[in-house]
Amino acid sequence: MRNWEAATQQQLAERGKNLKLHELEIVKVSDPNTRSDFETSEEGHILALAASGRSPSISLKVKPGTDQLTGLRIVFYPNEKLPEGGIGHGKKESFPGGFILTSLAASGTAIHSDQLDLYSMFNIAKITASQSHPDYPVQDCLDPRDHNGWAPAPHNQSQQHLTATFEKPYETKDSKYITVMLVWGGGEFGGRQALMAGDYQVFGISGIDDGSTIPEAIQTILAVEPAKRDAAQQTALKVYYSQIAPELKNTRYQLSNLQERRKMLTDSFETMVMNTAAKPRETFILDRGQYDQPTVQVSTGVPGFLPGLPEQAPGNRLALAEWLTSRENPLTTRVAVNRFWEMLFGQGIVSTTADFGSQGDPPTHPALLDWLAVEFYEQGWDVKHILRKILLSATYRQSSEGTPELWKEDPQNRLLARGARFRLQAEAIRDATLKVSGLLVERVGGASVNPYQPEGLWREVSHYGSSPATAQVFVQDHGEKLYRRSMYTYWKRTVPPPNMQTFDAPNREVCLVSRARTNTPLQSLVLLNDVQFVEASRNYAERIMKEGGAGIESRIRFAFAEALGRPLEAWEVKTVTEAYQRELKNYQSNDRAAVALLNQGESQRDKSLPTAEAAAWTTVASMIFNTYEFITRG
Repeated sequence: MRNWEAATQQQLAERGKNLKLHELEIVKVSDPNTRSDFETSEEGHILALAASGRSPSISLKVKPGTDQLTGLRIVFYPNEKLPEGGIGHGKKESFPGGFILTSLAASGTAIHSDQLDLYSMFNIAKITASQSHPDYPVQDCLDPRDHNGWAPAPHNQSQQHLTATFEKPYETKDSKYITVMLVWGGGEFGGRQALMAGDYQVFGISGIDDGSTIPEAIQTILAVEPAKRDAAQQTALKVYYSQIAPELKNTRYQLSNLQERRKMLTDSFETMVMNTAAKPRETFILDRGQYDQPTVQVSTGVPGFLPGLPEQAPGNRLALAEWLTSRENPLTTRVAVNRFWEMLFGQGIVSTTADFGSQGDPPTHPALLDWLAVEFYEQGWDVKHILRKILLSATYRQSSEGTPELWKEDPQNRLLARGARFRLQAEAIRDATLKVSGLLVERVGGASVNPYQPEGLWREVSHYGSSPATAQVFVQDHGEKLYRRSMYTYWKRTVPPPNMQTFDAPNREVCLVSRARTNTPLQSLVLLNDVQFVEASRNYAERIMKEGGAGIESRIRFAFAEALGRPLEAWEVKTVTEAYQRELKNYQSNDRAAVALLNQGESQRDKSLPTAEAAAWTTVASMIFNTYEFITRG
């Protein structure tokens, strides 16, 4: 904390050092979402005196007049033509004379464009403002989620400014144009029109911003000598530091996740209730599917080639549900248990899982299929019960090894004379890796989560209703949410999680009964390089070093026994030992590479373990996760 105090005091002392504002030549101003009237003054002001529609995004194309910029500053001016003579279009009921800026983004390009360039966007290291509303701090401009933003209210009748400092200085000699995207708050903040600014100017800056992200109250305390601070000041400083300290980042994530879980357990939720219409609407067969060409009127019922509904059935959804699950309709249970069988054996008793009709394959073991279907029905459709029955059977527990004659006679194992062998599905591979590494959070239930994903994927395919700044943006979760089971991963159909898609997970745009199984080099690259698997490897390495004994051989045998469930042959131990020693030698001579490897992912590493050894065991763990045995059943 003392180091932070010294660094912060130095930063505060250097505020405004060599700060200079540079006017930018306006090339074009546009509003891709809605039609708005803009004017530009000779002084470089952008005037939007007529309010636009909800949540417009304003695209500014400007040309810098200097060789280097350290950031951007937007100055907002009060104008008599705006409500309350303020700086924005807010009405009395919502920030009178004010605005809400929900998103700010900028990019540099060689040619001017209406769109942000996703590959040359500026990373903003710091953002400050002259004034901020307590509920709308300026940092919210950089939060890609909706329904937040920056508002200088209640200081709407005086000049205000916002300053964004780039992560590194921007050299303008290669990229002559800057595109700035400003997204204003809309109806979600009250009102039908956007809460946008009406008179503002964008400057480039060089030097150091004269603003600070440190609250004024904390600045006042830092100005007092440590020995002269009272108890309240010391407490306030410690509380603030706990909110920003890098070493407490994971603790803050854990606290946030626990608070969210408590909220879910204590808050009440609305339950949607559906009622049946008193008079059902008339339904017709449409000629060639044309909605305006009805032909024969039809009523509720089931396909004629299947057993019909009971005579007294009301013909509603309840009747359909009872018909689907009745004992007289064995199709549902047969289809269900066949899919369970395919999940566990790689293929169903009826191999055409999606087709039980006349064009599908007949069951290889019809009596077994019927027995499982009846058992499933009589046990009250208990999925756990039927899965337990199959998993504990001698058939499932067979070895996948077989004689050459058996492989020749039955290559697809239709006779079930040996155990099944097939590559695990994407979710199972990820979950198995997290489980072995000790990272998996096995808690049941809860909201969807956003684990690691390459940056920018959602922007690439999101609807451009205006610009990438208004597109849906992936917001990664933190803490335990990164390690929840894969079934809780949020699924965006246009951009499925890429590591799962590489292992043939469907995009879910259409229903899919059976997944394809491929073996490609990309799958090995995912297991080797994806941050989720690298992080799992280094955590497994820590387990190996702590639980595997003191010797290299004992650790290797422990590692393979935990991950693969079998002892190693002598030649395997020799091969892995040589690989470990080779990697250890490499990392002993390259400490920077070892540290970079061990810093992958957000989970904290055990710094008490020797760096080079931990990195070498991480490589061994990664090698194990890449083996055919680890990702293959049987």
